[in-house]
Amino acid sequence: SQPFPSFLTLQSPQEGGEGSLQQLLDAFVSAGRVDHVAMLMGLHPQYLSSFWKTQCLLLRMDGPLPYHKRHYIAIMAAARHRCSYLVGLHMGEFLQVGGDPAWLRGLRCAPQKLRNLSEINKLLAHRPWLVTKEHIEALLKPGEDSWSLAELVQALVLLTHYHSLASFVFGCGIRSEEEQDGGPGCRAPSARSHGTPASDDSMGGSGGTDPVQEVEVLMERMKLLQEKQLEEEGVTQEEMVKRFELERTERLLVPSSDVLDPSLQSNIRCFLEDPEFGYKDFTRRGEQAPPTFRAQ
Repeated sequence: SQPFPSFLTLQSPQEGGEGSLQQLLDAFVSAGRVDHVAMLMGLHPQYLSSFWKTQCLLLRMDGPLPYHKRHYIAIMAAARHRCSYLVGLHMGEFLQVGGDPAWLRGLRCAPQKLRNLSEINKLLAHRPWLVTKEHIEALLKPGEDSWSLAELVQALVLLTHYHSLASFVFGCGIRSEEEQDGGPGCRAPSARSHGTPASDDSMGGSGGTDPVQEVEVLMERMKLLQEKQLEEEGVTQEEMVKRFELERTERLLVPSSDVLDPSLQSNIRCFLEDPEFGYKDFTRRGEQAPPTFRAQ
């Protein structure tokens, strides 16, 4: 969708320029376009090669899931992290491979079988340690909307792949053409609510929270902690530092108003169930560790 970056044609073969260009050409021939992720990865030809092979295996090679469902699962995964770039990219891919446009109105319009992935998608995105064998059994349970084991394995790989890719997109500041031109587009949420490297700055927004106000809130909490210290006996300075760090971390994980505002990111929220669900600390001092599901 974009011209090849000029730096690829200026590098010598020894520097990997020829390999990078070939990879992007292969990407263009295969998909009919070169998205911004592939263009950026052209800086690292070996990484681009591995990434592109993975993408082809997941989305275009033989497998138990039809192509349009693969792209819809990618949309569901990217939506959990409010990654508007990946959501928009795979909405287009979904339509190109014959997907039903009605499904793009939201998760409620998709088949129940896909909707059943919503719970495990939510957990894998934000609190994967809460996944249990019961979640897997529920999806494999015989019935009209049940998943086969092969289908479920591919679906779970797609979900986790796009959860990770959303972090890469945010970390590198990748945006769609519309967002780069200042056109309409969904802003990325703050990392405060999801525990991902997402940054509002990467999408050209301020995140809806004044940094000065955040500092003031932190200072107020710090003051309250100091006052509480006077009331308690035997509290060391080291313990106070740990408590302050805990307060600071919890403050960063509080959902900001722009994430919870239903008027924002409506084209992403429609693919979500329980949109307020987000990251929470895995363990807290003095609390029993949550149960974990271990394959090995």
